[in-house]
Amino acid sequence: MVEALTVHPDWDRLYETAAGQQGMFTTKQAAESGYSPQLLVHHTRAGKTARVRRGIYRLVHFPPGEHEELVIAWLWSERSGVLSHQTALRLHGLSDVLPAHVHLTVPSAWRHRRFRLPPDVVLHHADVAAEDRAWFGAVPVTTPRRTLSDCAKQGLSPEVLGQAARQALRRGLVAHSELAEVERALEPFGGIGN
Repeated sequence: MVEALTVHPDWDRLYETAAGQQGMFTTKQAAESGYSPQLLVHHTRAGKTARVRRGIYRLVHFPPGEHEELVIAWLWSERSGVLSHQTALRLHGLSDVLPAHVHLTVPSAWRHRRFRLPPDVVLHHADVAAEDRAWFGAVPVTTPRRTLSDCAKQGLSPEVLGQAARQALRRGLVAHSELAEVERALEPFGGIGN
């Protein structure tokens, strides 16, 4: 059953949606709260909202979040993507490396879609199961086990991968038996080590 669109704009509903996403919302979410594109333009001109990226807005008076770029990338993916790879390593505190781009894994079916990729996003295509997802604030992120496996398959530098795996083991985020991909990738370099 399809939910009927709200006839009258409901600011409280829009605010509630945006509050769970660090003050951000999409044009689709605005429409679900009764805001037409024309009304969004009106609120942007009035200084209540600001356009962040095509189809993505923020409530101007909402406190800025520390990781807004991650929320923007996730909303861009129509909330289908999962932060992954180097971005997930950083979010889990398993690497000191600051990725230059936001790594986002989108469903495999997206391989055939045509769209304009934001310049700060690197896409990976895979279906991420529910048990391989966790939440980092307002956005989904791959679990430490999945993150390490993805990074091993991608060919992340052995130094960074080894450091991340050892850190995850020390902190009890993964068991050694869950790191088969990492062990294979690091075997030529002496394995995971201690």
